[in-house]
Amino acid sequence: MKLGLFNTTAFRLSVGYTLLITLAVAVTLGSAYKLTESLIDDEVDLIIDTELKSLEEKYARNGVTGVTEEINLRIESWGRIGGVYMVADANFERIAGNLTSWPFDGMPTERWPQFEITTVEPGRRAVHPVRAAVRSLPGGDLLLVGTDISQGRRFAEKFWVATLWGIGLSALAAALAGFWFSYRLARRVDEVTRTCQSIMAGEPGARLPVAGANDEFDSLAASVNRVLDRLEDQAGTLRATFDSTAHDLRAPLHRLRARLDTLLLRSPPLEAAVHESIESALREVEHLQRTLATLLQIALAESGAPLAASAAVDVGELASELVELFEPVAGAQGVRLACRPEPAALVHGNRQLLAQLLTNLIENGLKYVPAGGSIEVGVRRLAGAVRLVVSDNGPGIAAEDRARAVQPFARFGPGKQGGGGLGLSLVAAIARLHRGRLALESNEPGLRVVVELPA
Repeated sequence: MKLGLFNTTAFRLSVGYTLLITLAVAVTLGSAYKLTESLIDDEVDLIIDTELKSLEEKYARNGVTGVTEEINLRIESWGRIGGVYMVADANFERIAGNLTSWPFDGMPTERWPQFEITTVEPGRRAVHPVRAAVRSLPGGDLLLVGTDISQGRRFAEKFWVATLWGIGLSALAAALAGFWFSYRLARRVDEVTRTCQSIMAGEPGARLPVAGANDEFDSLAASVNRVLDRLEDQAGTLRATFDSTAHDLRAPLHRLRARLDTLLLRSPPLEAAVHESIESALREVEHLQRTLATLLQIALAESGAPLAASAAVDVGELASELVELFEPVAGAQGVRLACRPEPAALVHGNRQLLAQLLTNLIENGLKYVPAGGSIEVGVRRLAGAVRLVVSDNGPGIAAEDRARAVQPFARFGPGKQGGGGLGLSLVAAIARLHRGRLALESNEPGLRVVVELPA
């Protein structure tokens, strides 16, 4: 594709939506993880709080002896509920319970402190995390009740791993879907681009592809194709009308010129004033014929018709030939004409039209550059293009007038003398016909005309 997939708006939108979906999934699963973790902690805390209240009631009825007996009964169920119990005196010395020593440095400040215990299990030693609570008994003793939370921790860790996998897989699925969407959209846009380039390159019959998906692209393509059909019909009608009018004008102009030539050659010779008037009329007829021929060339170039006799053309060689042809004229006007070509500056086009383009640019320079000035024609090879530059040190064209300078009948310069204002218009039409680009720049002083053609 000529349009890089990663530079398309569809790809950027897909990346944006992928990030948005990933963020939404991360927030959803992360919230679920945090909520689950909180529910597990709340359930553990409820169990601990219930047992603390039960043991405190036992202490209120039977004192330390009753609490010790109750704890010993509950210790027997360690493997089932993972309960941790301890009764200690004010100096944190053990009185009863399944802990050998006080697990904290002094009295814990947290409401639900946590610590670890080491147990001996078949074949290994295991470390278990415990979540606990501590209460002060009326006699000054301390009651600790805790629950092994290793199972809850393992569940939370698995939930966290599953959350990360869910986020990753969701991001991957969204990215793949976005890439597929971007690729399909970019491919359809590329097909439209190629069709438009074909139309501009001289295939007016080309039409935008309709995929048959009945989507907005098909609707747009069908509408554009109807517009192209209408424009092609109108262009054909205008071309036929223009050709017919040009043909109808060419014949009477030729007859008029022939009759004027006959009058000049009649015997006896005409009076000097009459002879001069006829010669002036002949010059006007010749100017009208040239203008008509140029307009026909512009119409042909702008019509988008395929290039006739298209072949590889060495622009550097063509420029050298034309500069050599115009050197005597330039020398007679006191203008220096030079050429700086690069060899093998090849383009695909019509040699006669490219020669007309160069001729118009050189003639424009000779028309406006005063004696003592210079015109330089340069040809350079670029990456994928050939740049033709015709620069002079004449009066140039003001920046605000350059866009209008390529329009038909636009003339610039002192007094706007000479020509019909069609030279640059024809140059622009020929450049467009060859899928090239025309730019008018300042040469400081003078004018710099740049034409870039695809290599």
